[in-house]
Amino acid sequence: MELHKSIFLLFTVMISSDTVEVKKNLTGTEGGSITLPDPVKEFGFLSLGGKNLAMVIERRFQIIEEDYKDKVLWDNNTGLFTITGLQRNNSGIYIVDSKKVFTTAYKLTVYESVPAPAVNSVSVSAESCTLLCSVEKAGELLTLSWYKDEGIVIQNSSALSLLLTVHKQDFSSSYRCVAANPAEQKTVTVDVKTSCSEDNNKDNDGNPKRQYMVTYIIPIVCAVIIIFVAVIIKQKFFNKKKTTTTQDSVNSEQEVQYTEINRAGYRPSQGGHLPDSSGPVDRSNLTTVYDKLEAHRMVDSDTADHVYDQTYPHT
Repeated sequence: MELHKSIFLLFTVMISSDTVEVKKNLTGTEGGSITLPDPVKEFGFLSLGGKNLAMVIERRFQIIEEDYKDKVLWDNNTGLFTITGLQRNNSGIYIVDSKKVFTTAYKLTVYESVPAPAVNSVSVSAESCTLLCSVEKAGELLTLSWYKDEGIVIQNSSALSLLLTVHKQDFSSSYRCVAANPAEQKTVTVDVKTSCSEDNNKDNDGNPKRQYMVTYIIPIVCAVIIIFVAVIIKQKFFNKKKTTTTQDSVNSEQEVQYTEINRAGYRPSQGGHLPDSSGPVDRSNLTTVYDKLEAHRMVDSDTADHVYDQTYPHT
């Protein structure tokens, strides 16, 4: 055991101080696993960033870094190291060191798992068929591609969906949609004759599928309706406000102010008196005067006396 520890310490120093050129770039997906190509059958180490993760001594495997327990495996028959349960932070440069044979470095990059694509026919006519390939989410460096036979027809990066129009003369060709990133790809093959048949383009009630409408037409129609309703509400509010303002102005103009008028400056010394209402009254000399009462036309006392004298002359 002491010998094993001495050997381990010796090669720990050598590995951490040695610069190894990267032999190959490797890719993996989250939750997946990766097997490093070079074997260590009797004696060697697996390290990451200058830190030893595991070692093999006299065909016995031992984990050095506890965080990698049950994560790094070693095959006794092939001598290959396998890293399981990959996560994004497991990316880095791994070194497989077999002192008797080689020292090799691999650069591992872990990507998100590729979502499976789905294909639906969104419109069918006598001359063509439109197919929609889509995924639930656009992952890092995800690319959607349509293939006709072995050639790419159309491709888009970081997109959630990709449309393809197939003309009637090409219905017999082989089509497939591929979702891929540098680590993984998933494919769905399409039988155009089946997918674009009239029967397949109907739902369980025999009505035409509305996938295209749901995807494109309905959102546009909803947006137009919302804008139209907003304009109508704004217009009604403006008209109501305008009507209220006009009505307030009319009501203000039509207001009549009533003011009690008293005869100002009546002087009995001048001999003027009102007829006694207890007996017959001679109204032959009376003159009826009409005037519009307005607050701003209040008269002074001298004018009032003049009007009274004209109306009720002295007898």
